[in-house]
Amino acid sequence: MKRHFATLITFICCLLSFHTLQAQELQCDVRVSSAKIPGSDKTIYQNLQTSLFEFINNTKFTEINFRQAEKIECSILVDMLTRENNNFTAEINVALRRPVYKTNYSTPLFNYIDRKFFFEYTDGQTLDFNPSTYISNITSTIGFYVYVMLGLDFDSFSPNGGDPFFAIAETIANAAPQDVGADNGWSSSGRQNRHAIISDINNATYQPLRQFLYDYHRTGLDVMAEHPDQGREAILGAISNLRAVYDRNPMCYFLQLIIESKRDEIIQVFSQGEMKIRTEAANILKAIDPSQSSRYDEMLQNKGF
Repeated sequence: MKRHFATLITFICCLLSFHTLQAQELQCDVRVSSAKIPGSDKTIYQNLQTSLFEFINNTKFTEINFRQAEKIECSILVDMLTRENNNFTAEINVALRRPVYKTNYSTPLFNYIDRKFFFEYTDGQTLDFNPSTYISNITSTIGFYVYVMLGLDFDSFSPNGGDPFFAIAETIANAAPQDVGADNGWSSSGRQNRHAIISDINNATYQPLRQFLYDYHRTGLDVMAEHPDQGREAILGAISNLRAVYDRNPMCYFLQLIIESKRDEIIQVFSQGEMKIRTEAANILKAIDPSQSSRYDEMLQNKGF
């Protein structure tokens, strides 16, 4: 199992220089789909896929050395929608997974479709990146999601372990264009975009969501292979953190993303075990995710263990 209890204190000071080294952090499957773009010449999209793959998998984003088995598993699908000369619109599907201790199972940490990806790209263009300087929308957007994924992964292994990475993601978001009324994914006035995601993550009011990431994965899922009842109780406590944030702001975007990413898995977890625990979990989940109440009732249909 990955152990990301690494020293992070000196990390932020060393982020202005990016270069290719071994022991990189990510093992990312990168795909660019051009099925929706007319025309038979797909060379530019194939080259973009290669460039993105190399950028994400070869760039050293931290000062931490990862062994091959510790690399963070993720995928990024760029679904191209339109092209006008060198200007493109696309959607990005970002998916992050985390291995569960003593199992062959990987749990979804983040599964998100960004529908506001607009960028310029010239075939053969070098993908330059600096988190504190906006160079291009393509590298700022991809870099943003890399740091969000790093933060989520580290949070799931250590309480608030993702702090340095979320700080960098916020730096990237703040450096991006903030044109008033712009619908480009970065606007601080938007509630369902990149800026909203990182603002919610770094908002102290929503700190229970960060605690959820640790409690759910490290004290919940990671112990279920050996102690399933203990794991369910820990997960019940973890989803209580979701209820705490819902009571403060039911429109919290990051809360909604967590629920969407974990809903199917939580239903599976509480489809077995002690009925009292399952009932408490169902009540919390129906309160914070009312449109899916019938699905949470499914957890109570199996009367036994």
